[in-house]
Amino acid sequence: MELSCLLIHLNRLTGPTGLWTKRLLRRLAQNREAARKSRLRKKAYVQQLESSKLKLASLEQELQKARQQGIFISSSGDQTHAMSGNGAMTFDLEYTRWLEEQNKQINELRTAVNAHASDSDLRLIVDGIMAHYDEIFKLKGAAAKADVFHMLSGMWKTPAERCFLWLGGFRSSELLKLLVNQLEPLTEQQLMGLSSLEQSSHQAEDALSQGMEALQQSLAETLAGSLGPSGSSGNVANYMGQMAMAMGKLGTLENFLRQADNLRQQTLHQMQRILTIRQAARALLAIHDYFSRLRALSSLWLARPRE
Repeated sequence: MELSCLLIHLNRLTGPTGLWTKRLLRRLAQNREAARKSRLRKKAYVQQLESSKLKLASLEQELQKARQQGIFISSSGDQTHAMSGNGAMTFDLEYTRWLEEQNKQINELRTAVNAHASDSDLRLIVDGIMAHYDEIFKLKGAAAKADVFHMLSGMWKTPAERCFLWLGGFRSSELLKLLVNQLEPLTEQQLMGLSSLEQSSHQAEDALSQGMEALQQSLAETLAGSLGPSGSSGNVANYMGQMAMAMGKLGTLENFLRQADNLRQQTLHQMQRILTIRQAARALLAIHDYFSRLRALSSLWLARPRE
């Protein structure tokens, strides 16, 4: 009797609806689910590896291409890639070529002036030099889209030139002041024209300078607003929003540089229209000689003996 009861009890535990059977089925289901998730994780890991391999191969190709083009990629934190798509370095090379060509044009102009060439011959050379100036402004505009900070800082220029830098170039009003004494004698109408041009250039420069100051102040306030009470970044969403606003404001730097270069370009052309062709030739020679002396001063300064 006791044996019969025991067998009945065991049958209840191990039967289709028994406790052990339920536990076993549940454990098997859990194992199958764990195995399925493991296969999914393995598949995702393999896909990630394949994607990483493709990205690495692409980066290696880009690096090899950059090396073939002579692009130096810095390992410092300030340069995460080749100068913002190597636009700055490309401009530096183009500027060197531009300067070499300008030197040739100026030498040709100087020879023509000294030889008392005809007005028509001088005009051809002067127009060529003015077109050459237009080219550098076009190159600067394209380079600013790649690295506006490089263009604003004037890093392609010599240290002495950078001392007089204003928004990535020369101040038109200051250049006009230097030229007036070099172009005498001038008619009263020419003096009035140059004076008016200098005044309007100065006003435009002041407006752009004030705009830059306002931008810097606004940018500083935006960045300060993203700091928490302890000086650390606060809420992540707020932080990202503040940084997005700061990025948007930095985007206006290119516009300031473009307006400054437009002012320089327009001033040169308006100056040419005020002057006679021979005066314009002398003005271009004076401008070139001024910047040439600044570059020479930089070379002498860098080569000075140091105690």
